[in-house]
Amino acid sequence: MKAMVLCSSPRRDGNSTTMANAVADGLLEAGHEVETVHVDDVLSALLRDCRQCRMPDGECAIDDGFRRAFFGSYLPADGFVAASPIYWYGVSAQLKAFFDRMFCYVAASHPQSASVVAQMTGKRIGLVLSSEETYPTVSSSPQHQFQEFSRYTRSTFVGVVHGHGNARTDICRDPSDPIGRARVFGRNFFSAHTSDYQIDTPRSGRVWA
Repeated sequence: MKAMVLCSSPRRDGNSTTMANAVADGLLEAGHEVETVHVDDVLSALLRDCRQCRMPDGECAIDDGFRRAFFGSYLPADGFVAASPIYWYGVSAQLKAFFDRMFCYVAASHPQSASVVAQMTGKRIGLVLSSEETYPTVSSSPQHQFQEFSRYTRSTFVGVVHGHGNARTDICRDPSDPIGRARVFGRNFFSAHTSDYQIDTPRSGRVWA
């Protein structure tokens, strides 16, 4: 399987990036293909008004690396794991902008929108978070956002790994071992059991055979 790991922290050696690298290591250990992308390398602008910004042929007029990352890395991936520090109880602005920029290619005014929408569905999606605060619900807003994105794109939300730290490498001192958990998360990413039942979902009386 092919996975994209997206690092959205401005720190290349920050805590969420360290966890993202561990996820990538786990994916590689399981024999999967992995591409790690840093948002700062591909995205230089926020989403604009497509009605004013779009080129005559329907393409996005923002000249940066986002289109290449979106078409070359995100859409072909079977799975997507995003890593972010928690800023003001949400994901980083870089990560939010990455998702916002998708709209330019999903909108009907883009010539390939139907193909884009088809390729956005059916992925496995994971989230890696770091925060200084250890309050139990500090990650609830980012997690809910990703659950809703997964639902909207008919994808499978595999889960979240949340570690705690502030200064660089502080995450390594977290006694809950988020680095180890992130590595296991990556290793089991494509095989982990997931369920999202509705009241009429056919299911057996047991979770495990």
